[in-house]
Amino acid sequence: MKVIIVIVTFNGMKWLKKCMDSCKAYTVVVVDNGSTDDSVNFIKTNYNNVHVIESSENLGFGKANNIGISYALSQNAESVFLLNQDAYLVDDVLDKLCDVQKTHSDYGILSPVHVNGAQDKLDFYFSNYVSNTKNPFFYSDHVLNNQLKEVYVVPFVNAAAWLISKACLEKVGGFDPLFFHYSEDNNYCQRVAYHGFKIGVVPKSYIIHDRKEGKPQKMKPYSPKFYEWKERLYKSNFANINNDDPQELYKIETKKLQVLLIKAFIKLDFKTYKGLIIQRKKLKALMPGILKSYNTNKIQQSHYL
Repeated sequence: MKVIIVIVTFNGMKWLKKCMDSCKAYTVVVVDNGSTDDSVNFIKTNYNNVHVIESSENLGFGKANNIGISYALSQNAESVFLLNQDAYLVDDVLDKLCDVQKTHSDYGILSPVHVNGAQDKLDFYFSNYVSNTKNPFFYSDHVLNNQLKEVYVVPFVNAAAWLISKACLEKVGGFDPLFFHYSEDNNYCQRVAYHGFKIGVVPKSYIIHDRKEGKPQKMKPYSPKFYEWKERLYKSNFANINNDDPQELYKIETKKLQVLLIKAFIKLDFKTYKGLIIQRKKLKALMPGILKSYNTNKIQQSHYL
């Protein structure tokens, strides 16, 4: 099976040596998102077998990966492995994933286990993706020394280390440009499930995800970060092709906002009132893109690639 690794870089010098060294045994394409550090020069100087695609601007995670995926498919890749610049392959992890994909073609996405940078526990977020509510066997099988399954199905795993089959890419496509950064992998998993593929985690295969772990910071209501979060939430929920018509969801949400507006007005809470008005306007502005995304992604085709 021919597999090509796609790595999107953006000012990633602190991780690049470990990341690139871990991939030496494989064909790699790097899509650089307009780095202003020495990332591109470092890769070209030290890894002359790596194909580098340079962008003069930050295209975002999804669009940059789409460029890399398209290149990989043009090189007759049978599978594409997406790897974060802050993640490192451990031993023969990619070979293990490919072996599983050969015998489990119903899995559009396969992921290894994500270990944290200190290598002393699971990556914090990954540990939630394989929790008992997501798969009732993953933790139990490990703790109770049960025979491990070849693959554990989950509804979602983040795109730090995805092996995506060519069949999946041809039916589902690439990442939706509706999402610039964050939630694009959630949307993709929604689409993978809709089109009949599974998402799985392969035990005893590992990557190290070398990122800081911290508690989510509190957002001030109606701050710029609050609106960014709300926009991602609306896009993720309303553009989910497994859900009802987004126009109906929009009607329900606008009614809720209207109730909150009335309450804020009665209480003379004009700060909240103004914030809700802005939120409603932002939601309205998002709807044309959401509707286009929803209708497009229901069709089996290699969209965005």
